[in-house]
Amino acid sequence: MANNILQTTGLTVYYGEHRGIVDLDLSVQEGEAFGFLGPNGAGKTTTLRVLMDIIRPSRGRATIFGLDCQTEGVAIRQRVGYLPGELSLYPTMTGSQFLDMVGSVRGHEDKAYRRELCERLQLDTSRKLREYSRGNKQKVGLVAAMMHKPDLLILDEPTSGLDPIVQATVLEIVREAKAGGRTVFFSSHILPEVQEVCDRVGIIRDGRLVATESVDVLTHQQFRRLKLTFAALPPPDAFVLEGVSEGGRDGLTVTLEVRQNLNAVLGKAATFGVIDLESPPISLEEAFLAYYGSHEGGAHV
Repeated sequence: MANNILQTTGLTVYYGEHRGIVDLDLSVQEGEAFGFLGPNGAGKTTTLRVLMDIIRPSRGRATIFGLDCQTEGVAIRQRVGYLPGELSLYPTMTGSQFLDMVGSVRGHEDKAYRRELCERLQLDTSRKLREYSRGNKQKVGLVAAMMHKPDLLILDEPTSGLDPIVQATVLEIVREAKAGGRTVFFSSHILPEVQEVCDRVGIIRDGRLVATESVDVLTHQQFRRLKLTFAALPPPDAFVLEGVSEGGRDGLTVTLEVRQNLNAVLGKAATFGVIDLESPPISLEEAFLAYYGSHEGGAHV
């Protein structure tokens, strides 16, 4: 039986009358990379803050390594690397001084690995933090979270603000952590990077976990969205095909969602004189909802 490194049961947070999360039942298994996904305001950050004992739940329980997040937070944080979505840094410190402070508070770090991370992320730690760009501040947060090779990485939008080359490096480092037997809890809204590093994903919507599923199953349920602009507008029944639904019309542009029969769609479209074709990306939330529908039922974990 898999060992659950992270688990929540009935976890609920209210900010006064406002909902944070409601009855969140979630588990993350040892050695897996779990993607935690949802739109802004869904409850992702609230969940992470409860796990790190930054805020307290209204009811329910959260554990990491079998330890209660609200009563044994000190012991938990010794084995966790946490990258918050909003970094708070000391502007008068240099990057090196900040990392020294984090290592001192934590009580241990792998100095050789810290140097390796800085080199791979192209981080100059000699400058004052107030001089850093958003991307370089993100790099400092990543090094601080990872440099002690924690048993569990909790990363909130880890590639935010980074250029594509550094983004790829971050994902490579996350894959290496997982390959080394460490567990990753990865909050993101970017489908390609989640597909690249995660074993399972869960989506949270309106404070509730809608569903969890393996990435393999999810990616086989993807659909393609096409925006076709025509010289002459096709009739309403032009794309009545199995696995094809029309999402709307705007002037001479028709939006289609295609799950199968793509070749037939393109063949029919050609007969009406296509003058432009776009394939906008599908968000991970849309992929989930396409698979599970828009039900508000409970999740399975």
